[in-house]
Amino acid sequence: MTSRTIRRRLHHGDVDGKKHEHLIAADLDDLNEPLLGNDEEYNPQRLEKLEGIFYDERKERLHWTFLFSQLISEWAQWLAKIVLGSGSFIARLWTLPSTTGSGPIKKLLPPILSPLQVARLRTLQKRLAVPFDGSCVEHQDALKQLWRLAYPNRELPELKSELWKEMGWQGSDPSTDFRGGGFISLENLIFFAQRYPEAFQNLLLKNEGNRAQWEYPFAVAGINISFMLVQMLNIQSGTPTSLSGVCFLRFLSHDESAFDELFCVAFRLMDAHWLAKRASYMEFNEVLKSTKTQLERELALEDVTCVKDLPAYNLLRR
Repeated sequence: MTSRTIRRRLHHGDVDGKKHEHLIAADLDDLNEPLLGNDEEYNPQRLEKLEGIFYDERKERLHWTFLFSQLISEWAQWLAKIVLGSGSFIARLWTLPSTTGSGPIKKLLPPILSPLQVARLRTLQKRLAVPFDGSCVEHQDALKQLWRLAYPNRELPELKSELWKEMGWQGSDPSTDFRGGGFISLENLIFFAQRYPEAFQNLLLKNEGNRAQWEYPFAVAGINISFMLVQMLNIQSGTPTSLSGVCFLRFLSHDESAFDELFCVAFRLMDAHWLAKRASYMEFNEVLKSTKTQLERELALEDVTCVKDLPAYNLLRR
């Protein structure tokens, strides 16, 4: 058999954008000849060269294996800190990109709820689904109850009376102001008056701070705050997926009245923003927006597990 050259590729890499290959040519008289040649043709220098090439290749592979293993280890440690840390309730939920309205919002995978949380969430959602009905006796009685709590020493007016404007309704018939607020917004106001009567009276009568000539209407402001909370917490249907909504679910574990409690905090916080800004009637929506922003930040705090843990809750104690 005629002698011919066999070319074997041992190693290649990409350096400076060019491929370089290490090639070894061996003149073989027979295809059965050993790769390194016959024993009598053994060449130590040639063998050492081959071993060096293979050693460099193994060294490079070990280097990349080590880097990859180190990367996996660091990632695992980072994940463990999140899962086992104080914020594990939220950290174990993967963030999903989502957009609603004009800007992006952060959404989370629905958390696993306890039976107690599920029951209280469903009860709250049923309350949210009830619109205010001016012809319903129960709703009429609730409106009368709010008046008695607000003005215990005054005579109860008719359901349609100019006196209702003194409480901050826009017209003589309060039932026309509820709109998207629903019956729960009236329940929120009643809860506020019963649970925190002093703070309620201070806001109703505008007893604190230097007030603007054109003040926000108390009752209508309360309806707007209820509506703002419903939107912020994303609790109208299903399980909340907004960051604030998921945080709020923790509150339900501690208190079935968590939404009403949060309403009181939000109302008091809104008034504090109002005074700080020295706002007037036309700036109400701007103040409500800044109130919402602060609430979202406080809800996301790691050590907040109930409404009373919120920094803004301290405003109700003044």
